[in-house]
Amino acid sequence: MFLGHFGVGFGAKAAAPKTSLGSLILASQLIDLLWPTLLLIGVERAAVAPGITRVTPLDFTHYPISHSLIAVLLWSALFGIAYQVLRLYPRGAAVCGIAVASHWLLDLLTHRPDLPLAPGFETRVGLGIWESLPATLLVELGLFALGVALYLRATRAADRTGTIALWAMVGFLLLAYAANIFGPPPPSMSAVAWAGHAQWLLVAWGYWIDRHRQARGPLDR
Repeated sequence: MFLGHFGVGFGAKAAAPKTSLGSLILASQLIDLLWPTLLLIGVERAAVAPGITRVTPLDFTHYPISHSLIAVLLWSALFGIAYQVLRLYPRGAAVCGIAVASHWLLDLLTHRPDLPLAPGFETRVGLGIWESLPATLLVELGLFALGVALYLRATRAADRTGTIALWAMVGFLLLAYAANIFGPPPPSMSAVAWAGHAQWLLVAWGYWIDRHRQARGPLDR
């Protein structure tokens, strides 16, 4: 799952209008932002295995700290608590925590049975939508479109930058997704990990977008 996670980040703005899009993207993508670092330091492992699924050539062999259900729930709680301490906005803290947890649920839809339930447990789950390209596109593009639509409904551009920056990000994400789906497999997992760190730029992009947009409704919730 890639676009679907960003769809959650965009759409969550409707539930927490005072929370920046950057924070919501950070929450929805937190697990995939942690994973590249854990790969590079050798704590978690994956391999490039072309053909392992119809959509992605990656074989996720060991990632209990970033992607097990219990670990994700812990990351969710920690993120929500940290947000509340920093921002004193309970609704935003709850929405961010839910966004973190949503990552595992969406991955459950797409991954083959490789998602661990907890560190040290052998049981792995996954519904395997990645085995079908049409089904994957339907789910990912549908979630992304819904999220962007909710964000547009919840905000309006405060200036020209607020419009251009938003649609530039939407276009960039669609192009990056198409390159991942239809492009050649990555040369190595190190390349995947370093590319994964580039997603921090998308978090910063989200903060930039939100500074140039205004909530359409009241901010007292």
